Amino acid sequence: MNNILLSNEIIIFLFVQIILFILLTIAFYFSISIIKNWDFTKTTNKQYKLEKTSYLVILIISFTLIVKIFLFPYFAYSLDNLSNIVPGAMCAAGIVGANEFGQINLFIKILILFFIGIWLIINSLDLKEKTYPYTKKKYLLYIFIFLLSIFELLLDFSFLNNISLKEPVMCCSVIFGVNNTETKIPFDLSISTLLIVFYLLYLLTVFLSIQKLSFLNFITNFMFLYIGYYSVTYFFSTYIYQLPTHQCPFCMLQKEYFFIGYFIWGSLFLGTFFGIASYILEKLINKNLLYTYKYSSLFNFIFIFLCSFYVLRYYFVNGVFL
Repeated sequence: MNNILLSNEIIIFLFVQIILFILLTIAFYFSISIIKNWDFTKTTNKQYKLEKTSYLVILIISFTLIVKIFLFPYFAYSLDNLSNIVPGAMCAAGIVGANEFGQINLFIKILILFFIGIWLIINSLDLKEKTYPYTKKKYLLYIFIFLLSIFELLLDFSFLNNISLKEPVMCCSVIFGVNNTETKIPFDLSISTLLIVFYLLYLLTVFLSIQKLSFLNFITNFMFLYIGYYSVTYFFSTYIYQLPTHQCPFCMLQKEYFFIGYFIWGSLFLGTFFGIASYILEKLINKNLLYTYKYSSLFNFIFIFLCSFYVLRYYFVNGVFL
């Protein structure tokens, strides 16, 4: 094999991405017409045809976006498998850093996931109303997602096609090495201070969810996502690997660690998503959805529990902390 694009996992990933993009393009074409001509107050044949078309387009969009949600962890799995053929890589960390497209590609995918979640919620609310009050808004949001998807697909090919199988990449021990920890943690926080901020932010998200303060909840969950990433990478991961010098957000996705990384990062994303979404949805559709606060608290708790579990388990088994 002399090309990353010939990898079985990458072939499957890109094939699915292209099929989904074709479906998204079809939906985009009809979305423009629906946005221009939609008026539920009219009883014309044109409006009736638009409503029938909208049902089909919504089905295509919903199916495609849901598949894209499940495609993201497969993408992470594929990158992890590439570490077996890319020189120097121990996990997906080296693959993502193999060229200048890797990190922005990963960021765009996460951003798309966030807006997919927003779209699915708005669509669900819209279909429950007899007058479909959010139809134009959800199609406008879909067009934004579609534009991001174009950028994503271009980045996919640019990123994967520029991964060299001859030049070694940096492994996670170099990228997230223990010697560079202090310079990489935001605001030059020490590990102990980082953990204090981490747990205080979590408690604040719980309090704000109970109080239903959407804007403050939005800010706090965004900060919790940011601090949570660094806390897992530079502290909690060492207890998952049971090695103080092993700091990496990607290795925990591997089967040697029972794929726990998917649950840790998934719960962090879902918890902060619902916390952030409560404010975004309030601004977009003027509704304060109470269940978003409950789901935010639930998934943030799961995230905190998983992280803390590995620390406590290590202490009870070994009688010391790392």
